[in-house]
Amino acid sequence: MTRKKKPLPILENIEITDFAAEGKSLARVNEMVVFVPWTVPGDVVDLQVRRKKHSFMEAEVIRFIAPSPLRRQPFCQHFGTCGGCKWQMLPYEEQLRMKQQQVHDQLTRIGKVELPELRPIMGSAKTQEYRNKLDFGASNRRYLTTEEIKSGREFQRDALGFHITGAFDKILPIEKCWLMDDLHNRIRKEIRDYAIANGIAFFDLRAQTGLLRDVIIRNSNTGEWMVIVQFHYDEPADESRAQKLLQHVADKFPEISALLYLDNQKCNDTIGDQEILVFKGNDHIFETMEDLRFKVGPKSFYQTNTEQAYHLYSVVRELAFQSSAQPSAPSPQPEALPLIYDLYTGTGTIANFVARQARQVIGIEYVPEAIEDAKVNSQLNGIDNTLFYAGDMKDILTDDFIARHGQPDVIITDPPRAGMHPDVVKTILRAAPQRIVYVSCNPATQARDLADLDAAYRVEAVQPVDMFPHTPHVENVVLLTKR
Repeated sequence: MTRKKKPLPILENIEITDFAAEGKSLARVNEMVVFVPWTVPGDVVDLQVRRKKHSFMEAEVIRFIAPSPLRRQPFCQHFGTCGGCKWQMLPYEEQLRMKQQQVHDQLTRIGKVELPELRPIMGSAKTQEYRNKLDFGASNRRYLTTEEIKSGREFQRDALGFHITGAFDKILPIEKCWLMDDLHNRIRKEIRDYAIANGIAFFDLRAQTGLLRDVIIRNSNTGEWMVIVQFHYDEPADESRAQKLLQHVADKFPEISALLYLDNQKCNDTIGDQEILVFKGNDHIFETMEDLRFKVGPKSFYQTNTEQAYHLYSVVRELAFQSSAQPSAPSPQPEALPLIYDLYTGTGTIANFVARQARQVIGIEYVPEAIEDAKVNSQLNGIDNTLFYAGDMKDILTDDFIARHGQPDVIITDPPRAGMHPDVVKTILRAAPQRIVYVSCNPATQARDLADLDAAYRVEAVQPVDMFPHTPHVENVVLLTKR
């Protein structure tokens, strides 16, 4: 006989007191922490507990009693269902304050390293239409909100929009996303409407059937647009249906300079290992930064906030070349310039951005296609002092590699959210550069790595940068110098 679970409690008249991780806030009830999404400190609410552990609970709001003075009206109709912009109800100045605090807390509590005073966070000039890339999934299982289910109405089940957290096979249909130039909304809705009107099957993730699977839209500060439509051919006639959809999009939107497509038969939507074909135009677009041009292909990584990426890279360049030399001092000879290793270089944007002040820049990246783009970007900009290598960082960056290419004066590292592999940290310590510039999209794993570097390096500067307004995510740049 199974034990009957106790019903989870309703908590009444609870004040939200502080921010927590992942965009949530928290309250304290009978000395227990309760994590609550979509709330801000000062909200007074009734809560339904959804999960209860020994030391914490997770709950959702069932009634707002009194809104916080901090609270603002969200501008997006999908707020509260779409998980993308969890902080739209906060003034931007408050978002920046919380991100600054988040960086300080994580470096202090996790890293436990001595810190200088943090520089003020660099806010984004744009807080809407700041992204240059969005990815939309297609599904025949449209996500229905609680209110929609209760209404008893029938809804179109084919949807093109964002994946819902905790419901991997369901898609929230998006009418208007404010994160990118509005042309992307018109392109996405035109693809959706054409597919529905012409009987094109939307993808069923569970059954692995359906023609329309995914749409990626990119634009650039040169005014170019790239659209990648991901299909899943189930039968020979599907290729013809796909071609007709693409022709319709090409006719409707002459602004698209790179219209690409692929047939993905895998169980997931990643395209790194897929052949991508050109339907119209080029297989790339260009971004510019200062006097540099960067080629961005369908598999390329490029910072998704173009304008803020320039400020981020400017910080990296400043910290990489900081010196005690007086402004009036003569320019150093080429042989006196630093040798720089750029780890996790991607398409070489940082490497090329700093190359003209370096003796040589050596970039390492896991994705071979990105490395090919990095080489092309050097050629495009007449930069001849870069070298790029593709492979797993811990396998490429070895003592032998450093012996062949020279001991770096500066290491710039910009790892993924998981941070650096322990073997990479150990190799950096043995390489013993004079300075390390550590760029991170996850201050928690950055703090862990700083703790491992602390015996040999001290933190000289900390610069948070907000790349993603209305989200809890924050980029952080740390300068470390040799003790």
